[in-house]
Amino acid sequence: MKALVTGGTGYIGSHTCVELIQRGADVLIVDNLCNSSPKVLDRIEQITGMRPAFLQADIRDDEAMSAAFADFAPDVVLHFAALKAVGESTAKPLEYFDNNVGGSLALFRQMQAAGVRKLVYSSSATVYGDPSHCPIAETAPRSAHNPYGRSKLVTEDLIADLSLPGGPLQAAVLRYFNPVGAHPSGRIGEDPRGIPNNLMPFVTRVAVGRSTKLQVFGADYPTVDGTGVRDYIHVQDLARAHVDAIDFLDRTGSNLTVNLGTGRGHSVLEVVTAFEAASGRTIAWEIAPRRAGDVAQCYADPSLAHAMLGWRAEFDLARMCEDAWRWQRGNPDGYA
Repeated sequence: MKALVTGGTGYIGSHTCVELIQRGADVLIVDNLCNSSPKVLDRIEQITGMRPAFLQADIRDDEAMSAAFADFAPDVVLHFAALKAVGESTAKPLEYFDNNVGGSLALFRQMQAAGVRKLVYSSSATVYGDPSHCPIAETAPRSAHNPYGRSKLVTEDLIADLSLPGGPLQAAVLRYFNPVGAHPSGRIGEDPRGIPNNLMPFVTRVAVGRSTKLQVFGADYPTVDGTGVRDYIHVQDLARAHVDAIDFLDRTGSNLTVNLGTGRGHSVLEVVTAFEAASGRTIAWEIAPRRAGDVAQCYADPSLAHAMLGWRAEFDLARMCEDAWRWQRGNPDGYA
């Protein structure tokens, strides 16, 4: 199998590339490196013994992408390339629509021109907006409360239209909840540029002294301890699901849309306590005002993914924290 992976030097993309290579796939990564490091290629090679082919290009560069499809002739495309910071998307909505929606359209045109039908798309639980109840099933209403979420929702709708009977695509749409953790080798992990948008990188940076204190945004939610509850899922479990989704596309010839989560929510303070136990470090924290757009709780009903893919999350919160700490402890400055 030959897999073209957009955004493959990013956090989830790099872990999925490792899983692909370990299952025997040839991999071409296409990434413009706007939010990732080329050092990831060295780390993937260290883990797998094989270096993926790499093209530094933007997926909106039609000339570069046309050549990539012609030269590599992929069997499947895994599409991770996207800007993903909710706050930044509110400040720069045009940039997010251009990159996330426009980039996807450009990619789909190239796929159609090259006759490549199979697509695995990196979507998000943000398409559910502020859920009316949890756990969230795939049949829950969708909505968007920020440009990032809307870019994912719109791209999902584009894929749905393009994968109708007789259409150019056959697609697996994977809606992630909250990816955390790192490869157990400690060689690849999450290394966001600037201020992290997610909880775990904040926690790990406090643990290694890059930040002095964790800000907990809101402590008056109707949850177990007043802090926000999310469905944290190990990035290794996510990576495995992507390759399982390719197997599904090959086996069935059908389309697929599934949630990827553990089915259990953990509060911010539960994550802090678990990370302290895993690291042996005390995490200083303080309560800050709620962030606009944050919801009280969000966790998945992952039963459809189990039924369709035979997949379920294997790693618990303790393991997520252990692997995140191993990565951050060994790479206190990330890939710098």
